[in-house]
Amino acid sequence: MENTCIDSLILKLHDVNAVKFGEYKLKSGMMTPIYIDLRVLVSYPSLMNKLSSLIYQLAQAEQLKFDSVCGVPYTALPLATIICSRNELPMLIRRKEAKDYGTKKMVEGVTRQGDTCLIIEDTVTTGSSIMETAEVLYKEGLKVTDAIVLMDREQGGVAMLGSEGIKLHPVISMSQLLSVLQAAGRISPAMAQSVRDFILDNNTFRPKAGNGNLSPLAKKTCKEQEQVLSYGARAKLSDIHPLGSKLLQIMEEKKSNLCVAADVTSCTELLALADTLGPKICLLKTHVDILEDFTPAFCNALKDLADKHNFLIFEDRKFADIGSTVKHQYEGGVYRISSWAHLVNAHAVPGPGVAQGLRAAGQALGRACLLIAQMSSQGSLATGEYTQSVLKMAEEQSDFVLGFICGSRITQKPQFIHMTPGVQMQAGGDGLGQQYTSPEEVIATKASDVIIVGRGILGASNRPEAAEAYRKAGWEAYVKRLAQ
Repeated sequence: MENTCIDSLILKLHDVNAVKFGEYKLKSGMMTPIYIDLRVLVSYPSLMNKLSSLIYQLAQAEQLKFDSVCGVPYTALPLATIICSRNELPMLIRRKEAKDYGTKKMVEGVTRQGDTCLIIEDTVTTGSSIMETAEVLYKEGLKVTDAIVLMDREQGGVAMLGSEGIKLHPVISMSQLLSVLQAAGRISPAMAQSVRDFILDNNTFRPKAGNGNLSPLAKKTCKEQEQVLSYGARAKLSDIHPLGSKLLQIMEEKKSNLCVAADVTSCTELLALADTLGPKICLLKTHVDILEDFTPAFCNALKDLADKHNFLIFEDRKFADIGSTVKHQYEGGVYRISSWAHLVNAHAVPGPGVAQGLRAAGQALGRACLLIAQMSSQGSLATGEYTQSVLKMAEEQSDFVLGFICGSRITQKPQFIHMTPGVQMQAGGDGLGQQYTSPEEVIATKASDVIIVGRGILGASNRPEAAEAYRKAGWEAYVKRLAQ
């Protein structure tokens, strides 16, 4: 979707008072400086048609797989109706209350066991309304892996839904809305900052006083969440992997949650990067198989730099084969990865055997593995049930699996470390399917632990200066998260 199109629609939403600024009282009793009222859209059919088209375009761009569509009652119902009517898609209607006559059904429409339903919502704060709808659909034997929301208030809904196995796809984010309106002179910088402060101070993903308006399922999610611990405190947990403990200690000591993706093709350049950026990072991510001049001596030099600057080496190998094969790939061949990389990662598609094979080669060396639970590429299939299966696999093999590659936190167990790729200061994409998210959103909103930055640093004219900017942004977002 073109940013200019989104920007134009944001201005139109402001024109029709669907977005208001001032002092407004929410259902919870909380006072907010911004109020999103998309119910007015029913009086503006042209605008509603355009927004419905954007929602459907996003579903296509993300290559979402679904058999039917359900709009959360009531504001999203007309949006879902237009989408289904225009594109000849089966629609379901979730009732807010069961009829006491006739069929007494909670879901109107034809449902089939095992079908996947895409949920459409107008705005998301906590994510509870989507979860309530999903719960009703689950009882009908349906699956829910994805939801699209027109406006994400960025107050924890993405993370909460992700923890329940539902990936949320926003058309417009609160950050984007504020930037567009401020640039157009519709709101002052002070008002924009007031809203940003409110959003940061009222993130709903962790239990807070005053969350009595959450659904029972959302309350359950909050209740089960662990106390937010610092990196240093988590490093001392008795059930954490020793390498996970070491990484968290490094992060605490260096005040850095930055992993640099050193995707270069020259050993000389990679070693220069490691030496120059080493003081600013907790991890260096490599792709050893793209090095055009690889030699075993390179591995020793890289290990020496890791010791010198106190960072860990993460070889982004993405193992994805049966156990016996990945064992040989990990410990043998030209690269002998287990001899020098502290961390590797793996897809869970082959099943538990992939981690078992890696463990057989790496555990005695003190190595560990990250499982790929989600990916930052557009249309990734690593969502929903797949992500939940990855979590289960990690819990069963926590003596070797220390965390995840993911877009947001998928479990509240503090011994697991979450690392998020596709991070840049400005959100967007690269035209080849890569989707970028800001450090603040990754750490403060989506509750991940480590930002993985590649092009944002490698493409900079001054790489050390760019690395310091990302280190600072990631750390400040972490401090904000602790303070909330």
